[in-house]
Amino acid sequence: MSIIHRATLVPSKLEAISAWLPTQTWFAGHGSTDLEAVGAYRFDDPAGDVGIETHLVRTASGTVFQVPLTYRSAPLGGADAYLVATMEHSVLGTRWVYDGVGDPVYVTVTTAAIVDGAEQAELVVHSPDGARTVRESTTRVRGTGGHPSTSPRLYVRRVIEASATELPHLFGTWPGQEDPIPLVELRT
Repeated sequence: MSIIHRATLVPSKLEAISAWLPTQTWFAGHGSTDLEAVGAYRFDDPAGDVGIETHLVRTASGTVFQVPLTYRSAPLGGADAYLVATMEHSVLGTRWVYDGVGDPVYVTVTTAAIVDGAEQAELVVHSPDGARTVRESTTRVRGTGGHPSTSPRLYVRRVIEASATELPHLFGTWPGQEDPIPLVELRT
């Protein structure tokens, strides 16, 4: 169960992603940062310390990008190169937002989801008045199960394309993408 607080974020998640994407080599040549949020999915940190959320965003030309983010209450030592933004959360305070590939919690949790054949976390929204509601996720993901015979490394498909893989992977669907598509692979 992933707990989400009804809150104001400055900058917003989409604003932070839009500012960060042009600094990434894998985004070069893909047009403007006029992005549309397509969907998102979450996994739970077993320790409950790190928020783990992956965003799917589309450019005006139709290219879909995958941006895994982690949210922390303090800076992650040695991860300055992966810092996407700091944001002010009206309930939780300052959040340090990292590119998930540089956060060991994201890598561990996503690898486990692939190996265990797990799905995205259930989303529980906490309102300021104390009410809790379950939010239906529009993006559905699931791991295939299994793992390579040697030590795997996680490979996040940044640019989403409908190409098959025989490797253990995480696949997903979202509005406008009804056929499952690989998102993250375990490579050797």
